[in-house]
Amino acid sequence: MKPIHHLAFGASLLGLAFSSARAQVRTSANYAITAEVADSGGALVTSASYSNVGSSGGVTGISTVASPAEVAKQGYIGQLFEVVGFSVSAAQNFVNEGATLQLIGGQLLDDATTLAVNGSSVTWSVVSGPLASINASGIATAQIVYQDTFAVARGVYQSNVGQLPLTVRNVNIDDFGTYAGDGIDDAWQVQYFGLPPNANAGPTADVSGTGQNNLFKYIAGLNPLDPLSRFTVDAQRVAGQPLQRNIVFAPLVPGRVYVVRFNTSLAIGGGTWTTLSNISSSDNGNIRTVTDLNASDPERFYEVQITKP
Repeated sequence: MKPIHHLAFGASLLGLAFSSARAQVRTSANYAITAEVADSGGALVTSASYSNVGSSGGVTGISTVASPAEVAKQGYIGQLFEVVGFSVSAAQNFVNEGATLQLIGGQLLDDATTLAVNGSSVTWSVVSGPLASINASGIATAQIVYQDTFAVARGVYQSNVGQLPLTVRNVNIDDFGTYAGDGIDDAWQVQYFGLPPNANAGPTADVSGTGQNNLFKYIAGLNPLDPLSRFTVDAQRVAGQPLQRNIVFAPLVPGRVYVVRFNTSLAIGGGTWTTLSNISSSDNGNIRTVTDLNASDPERFYEVQITKP
């Protein structure tokens, strides 16, 4: 007789109470992960740096990383992809003159996602513009410029090429080559005298022979190459008003501030220059007339102080 085998089947029911997982901070000697929040089924995990949308017990979902920027779509145990290109990006689309900017390389995948590449694995170069260099790690260094200037950086990885347009920003208007530190906007000097070096662009030069140097012409808004472009001041009597004087000056240029001052003596150690306060003023085109309503001194000398804020 065959032995009788008894099969015992049992079942138990385990009751689960689902609740949102409490955020935790995970750390080790080498890294720390910001506190994350997961939903009750484990489908959503987020932190300050990344997010993952999956399913409880499943293998599908989308994962993103903020820096370096990556997006991965999972449809299999291991993600399958094909590289279709290469991109170059940065935290911003500009770099200040004389400063540096970290470039980031990424492989472009056929599912419209990206895969970050170590910067030292990329061959970097400057396509155009005032970028002094890009080192082996992808750090671009900007040259000194006289105005905001366009530049292009390039990265090559596994025969795929990516380019990044950038703007090198002019943050100091008086630091360009031999034009630096002379009190004149470098862009003004390049506009009229070309790229440095050019001695005619110096602050004390007077190419047009007006008796007014480049520094004055820059502040007054004049053309340093035109002999007819000069600032004039004239003191005139006022008809029927022996104790008044008109101070007529030109040209008025937008963006400038004009202050009329007087002195009762031009002798060394004589009077001081004082701003006229008891005045009336009128403009006719680019000519201004300021009337001194109390010119009672035996002698008064006038000057117009021009500033370019």
